Amino acid sequence: MRKLLVVCCLILACTASTAHPAIGIVKDSRGNIFYTDLRQVWKITPGGSKTMAVRGVHTHELYIDEQDNLFGEHLWYNGETKDTWGHYVWCLKSNGVLVKEIEPTEGFLTNYSFVRDSAGNMYWVERFTTSRIMKKDKTGGVTKLIEHKFGFIGWLFATKNGTLYFTESNKLRRLSPNGKLETVVENIGSRSTDFMIMGRNYESYGIWADDADNVYVAMLHAKKVIRISRDGKPETIFRSNSSWMITSGLIDQVGNLWVLENSPTNEVRIRKIERQNLATNDAGSSMMSKTHLTITIITMLAVVILYIITGVILNKRGNKTIQFSF
Repeated sequence: MRKLLVVCCLILACTASTAHPAIGIVKDSRGNIFYTDLRQVWKITPGGSKTMAVRGVHTHELYIDEQDNLFGEHLWYNGETKDTWGHYVWCLKSNGVLVKEIEPTEGFLTNYSFVRDSAGNMYWVERFTTSRIMKKDKTGGVTKLIEHKFGFIGWLFATKNGTLYFTESNKLRRLSPNGKLETVVENIGSRSTDFMIMGRNYESYGIWADDADNVYVAMLHAKKVIRISRDGKPETIFRSNSSWMITSGLIDQVGNLWVLENSPTNEVRIRKIERQNLATNDAGSSMMSKTHLTITIITMLAVVILYIITGVILNKRGNKTIQFSF
C-alpha cells in the first residue's frame, strides 16, 4: 500500500510539473474580466458576479478585440487508438452570439494566433534551431519579422501598436514594429525551476502590459509577478505564499492586479489584488521586514514610556526610588 501511495504521488508530481497551464485572461472595454480554466471560459463583472461565458472549451489563450469580441479555441485529443488531435476556433460576439471562426479541423492551429495588436494583426513564433517570428495581417498576408538563433522562446505578447515582448531563456526581449530587437531585462528570474515544458526550464510565463506601458511577467516557480517599467527597471510587485503558481494576469481599469493561477493538481483560479496592496519596489519581503521592525520599535518605545510613567506615579505615591535597568 505504501509503495502504491508513493507511485501515485510521483505520477501526480510528474503530471503537475509537465502540464501546460493556461494564460488566457483578458478584459473588455466595460471592465468585464474573462478567463479560461481549461474547461470553460468565465466572466466576472465589475460588480463581482461570476457567470460562465463559453461552456465546454479547452483553450489556453484568449483574445478580445477593440469591439469586445472574444476569441479562443477548443482543442481535444481523439484517444490513443487514433492518437490525433482536433481543434476549432470560436468567437463570442459582443452581442452574446457564439460562432465558429474556424470549423473543426484535424491537428493543431497553424498560421493563426491569439497574440494580436489593436489592428488585428496576428503574431506567432516558429521555434527551430533558427527561430522565426511571423506576422499575419487582416488580409491574410504572412510575413517574417525576424529570423534568429534564439534561446528557448516562451509566450509572445503584442501591445496595441504591434510591439512584441517575449522571454528568451532568462531574458525579456522586445521587437519593435520597425524591426529593432532589444534586450529589455538581462535576467528576470531564477535559471532553475521544477516546472518543465517540452523538456525545458520554463520559469517565466504569461506577459501583459498596462495603459502606462509597464510590462508584467508571471514567474512560475518563484510564484511572483515582475513589473518592468518603461526605463527597463524590473521590480517584484506581488508574491504568492501558497502552492498555486501564477501563470498570467492583467491590470484592470482602476489599477488592480488580477492573477491567473494554476495548482499542483492542474486546477485554475483567479484572484484580485487591490492596487494599494501591491509592493512598490523589488524588496517586497524587505519592505515587510522593515515594516515589522518599525512596528516592533514603536511598540517597545511605548512600553518603555508606559513603564516610566507608571514608575513616576508609583514613586510619587510611595515616595520610593525606582531604578530602571535596560
